[in-house]
Amino acid sequence: MNTPFDPEPITTRRSLVARIRASFLTGLVVIAPVALTLWLIWSVIGWIDGFVLPLVPKAYHPDRLIQDFLGLDPSVQVNVRGFGVVIFFLFTILMGWIAKGIIGRSMIRFAESLVERTPVVRTIYSGIKQISETIFAQSERSFETACLIEYPRRGIWALGFISTTAKGEVAAKSDPSDTMVSVFVPTTPNPTSGFLLFFPRKDVIELDMSVEDAAKLVISAGLVYPPGRIGDPESSDSILEVGDHTDRRARVE
Repeated sequence: MNTPFDPEPITTRRSLVARIRASFLTGLVVIAPVALTLWLIWSVIGWIDGFVLPLVPKAYHPDRLIQDFLGLDPSVQVNVRGFGVVIFFLFTILMGWIAKGIIGRSMIRFAESLVERTPVVRTIYSGIKQISETIFAQSERSFETACLIEYPRRGIWALGFISTTAKGEVAAKSDPSDTMVSVFVPTTPNPTSGFLLFFPRKDVIELDMSVEDAAKLVISAGLVYPPGRIGDPESSDSILEVGDHTDRRARVE
């Protein structure tokens, strides 16, 4: 028989609260990535619609077409998202198709010649063009593979990305005994900035992880590692680990 001074009911209540907290944290880990992804997609679609729809005549807006088709009163608001994305997608395809033709190339060269004559616009346009060509290049990838290098000194390892084999004057005046590769070492948590280094191929350790997984590792400051191979004891489900870790803490308490 339990007395009012028996600590067992308090321990039971604490264990119940800890289990509820563990379940809440596990659910939060499951829901948060999905919710943030959906919110980001919804926001991007709304941003594109807000930019494209004002350029489309109101008679062809999707809400106006639905109102006319269903015979609704114009005061009834119909929110249709995604129409601007479709228009932007079709317009981009059309512009790409025109740019591949002779007339399109001539127009682009003429427009670029005008831009080159404008001092401020020339600098901005050339920078944006180089970035766009690097990101959206179809012929080759921006980075070949992820790698490990000893930087900034021996014994300290840094995660980098092999961009390409060194060419031109860099390759000619470097170590002739081995092929030189250009390695981009990103900073954390912003991987768009970093250092461009040149290493002999023998001093670069290529990794099996993809470039995307390596970028996640850099952005998360070493908190998010790619899944291990089958049989790796460290490749367990991280979502379940959150709940198990909290349950163990509850038992200790």
